Amino acid sequence: MNKSTLKSESLLLLTAAIWGFAFIAQRAGMEHVGPFTFNAIRFAMGSLVLVPLVILRNKRSESSGPISTSSLRPFLHSSIHPIPHSSIPSSSPCPSIAPSPHRAVPLSGPAFAGAALFLGASFQQWGIVYTTAGKAGFITGLYVIIVPILGLFWRQRPRWGTWIGAILAAIGMYLLSFSGTLTVNVGDLLVLASAFFWAVHVHIVGWLTGRMDSIRLACLQFAVCSLFSVIGALAMETFVMDKILAAAIPILYAGLLSTGVAYTLQVVAQKDVPSSNAAIIMSLEAVFAVVGGWLFLAEIIPLRGLAGCGIMLAGMILAQVFGTREKRAPLPI
Repeated sequence: MNKSTLKSESLLLLTAAIWGFAFIAQRAGMEHVGPFTFNAIRFAMGSLVLVPLVILRNKRSESSGPISTSSLRPFLHSSIHPIPHSSIPSSSPCPSIAPSPHRAVPLSGPAFAGAALFLGASFQQWGIVYTTAGKAGFITGLYVIIVPILGLFWRQRPRWGTWIGAILAAIGMYLLSFSGTLTVNVGDLLVLASAFFWAVHVHIVGWLTGRMDSIRLACLQFAVCSLFSVIGALAMETFVMDKILAAAIPILYAGLLSTGVAYTLQVVAQKDVPSSNAAIIMSLEAVFAVVGGWLFLAEIIPLRGLAGCGIMLAGMILAQVFGTREKRAPLPI
């Protein structure tokens, strides 16, 4: 392994840690503000963090010709998350880019991506109120399995690893979430719904990244998600400045680090790491969520739940390594 690859894999591990610990910030923030308020501020901050990069890349494009970006793998987290104190290498003011033409994409593209991001983040944030950060992290990780299954609608044919991974993930979720009376926490169901929307978001963004600059796309989708969250907050919640200030540290973490910094680290790092290796490293986000819940929130997962976590993680990795690698057909956006 060369030095560049080792450095990039270390950055991806740091990214997974930021996203995993973001579940702690989300859980802590919900003690003071509602889910829509939290996400409205968080994604507004994430969008603003990327504005200087967008401006800088535009200036570089004007002076050195057309540029394109590395592929965007969201959430995002998201958990995206919703998602450390690290910086882009001093030798490069922004991620280095290989030339590739971008086709014009209507604003409906980022709008659809932002809407899917809004639904995923909202269900996840709402669900965290009723479940633990560790469980939320692992259940959110099921989007890794849902993505190729949804790909069937775009004529993908998942390989054997995807189906075995899906079965393992279902078994693991049962052990993690269900009690002995076959009842499931409502928070677990809400987070599971968010995993579905994260998977939809992956497909939309996967289509858009070949057609527009990825950092511009991220900035726009974060802004759209924030706008929808503001509307939800105005309709269902009350803005109280004292409560927002009380949640300042969780919001700052989720907005600046989880949404802004970690995304940039991911774009920089994935240049030198094969996609299968990158997926495995970033799937460790779920492990960091459990560790963070134990360290900072005194969350305790029984042995049955820990076994479920292990089985789910095995299913995620199996699906990534031996699952489908076929490209999707264009989405009708």
